[in-house]
Amino acid sequence: MRFHIRFASRLAAPSVIILPVLTMLLAVPSARAVAADDILLDQQAIAQLEARAAVANPREQCFLYTELVHHMTEVAAHQMLEGDAEHASATLKRVEHYAQLIHIGLAKDTKRLKNAEMLMHKTTYRLTGFLHAASDEDKATLKATLKQLDTVQEELLDQVFNH
Repeated sequence: MRFHIRFASRLAAPSVIILPVLTMLLAVPSARAVAADDILLDQQAIAQLEARAAVANPREQCFLYTELVHHMTEVAAHQMLEGDAEHASATLKRVEHYAQLIHIGLAKDTKRLKNAEMLMHKTTYRLTGFLHAASDEDKATLKATLKQLDTVQEELLDQVFNH
C-alpha cells in the first residue's frame, strides 16, 4: 500500500518531470548546427589524415590515401545534399588528386592492400548512390571522380590477388 501512495504522490507533481524534459529539449541544438559541427570535425579529421599521409612510410600511404578518399567522399556527399555544389565539386577534385596518389603508390610494396580495396569498394558504392540523386550540374564531376575511383579499385584488387 505504501508503494502505491508514494508512486501516486510522485505523479501528482508533473512539473517535476516535465520541467527537466523541456529544458533538455530546448537545449538540444538544431540538426543544421549539428551537421555543421560534423563537417567541421570531418574537415579536421581530413587535415590530420593528410598530415599523417604526407609523412607516412611509403608502404602505408596507400591505405591512408584511401581513408582520405573515403572521408572526403562523405564530406562531398553532405555538401551536395546541402546544395553546396561549389564546395562539393572542389572536394571531389581533391578526391581525384588522392586517387591519383593511390594509383602512383601502388607500385610500392604496400601494407593493408585488402583493407584499402574494401574501403575503396565501399566508397565507390556510396558515390554511385549519390550519382543517382545528384543534380545534372554535379553529375559530370561525380562521373569523372567515380571513373577514376573505379580504376583505382580495380588496380587495388589486382594488387591484392598478386600478393
